[in-house]
Amino acid sequence: MLEVKGLSKSFGGFRAVSEVDLAVAEGEIAAVIGPNGAGKSTLFNLMTGHLQPTAGRVLVEGRDITGVAPHKICGMGLGRSFQRTNIFPRLTVLENVQAAFLAHRGQGANFWSRSERLCRDESEALLASIGLAGRAQATAGTLSYGNQKQLELGIALASDPKILLLDEPTAGMSAGETHETIALIERIARERGLTLLFTEHDMAVVFSISHKITVMHQGRVIAHGDPTTVRADAEVRRVYLGDLGDRPMSPRS
Repeated sequence: MLEVKGLSKSFGGFRAVSEVDLAVAEGEIAAVIGPNGAGKSTLFNLMTGHLQPTAGRVLVEGRDITGVAPHKICGMGLGRSFQRTNIFPRLTVLENVQAAFLAHRGQGANFWSRSERLCRDESEALLASIGLAGRAQATAGTLSYGNQKQLELGIALASDPKILLLDEPTAGMSAGETHETIALIERIARERGLTLLFTEHDMAVVFSISHKITVMHQGRVIAHGDPTTVRADAEVRRVYLGDLGDRPMSPRS
């Protein structure tokens, strides 16, 4: 579904991403992990068109999307959430999702007219699926951080993606919020048949839901494989996992 070949990005003399190869199969839940500054967010920005690569290619279902504008990539079925919450804080929760539906259908200009009924049924159904039906009329900026991340997921889902990229979906959450969010992401991915690629610092989350894990360090991929293989990799343990490698993390079989 998603393939990266030799992807690189330099900023002046600094190589943020260096010759990365990555493939995510249909229906797979895959993670990209690594220390701060490893190049994870830059990699996501390259895949979604927010940055142009210095070298390499990005393919979705075999189609080369390298250098395509972000909104066009979204229209091709590649959705994304960001590390920092990206919502319309002054709109209601329902209006946030309505705006996303309208934009995806090329009707964004209609949002500023009498749009109360436009895409309302779909928006309400989507909010129900992500657990925010009871907050539909709340101003988005007043939601808890965990609920704002749920809403951001809903905005991404409104574009009807086949592939969803999540950049640290549980960052800043409490343990309870993290558990609820991961359960929600797993359920949504299963129900919609999504292919999911995410970055995450919480290793318990990574090892509990990932089918495949890619480990980056200083812009390069240093390991790739199933959770058991990655967890046992000596180089990964040295540069990133450390003592975490000895803790039980319930990897998928």
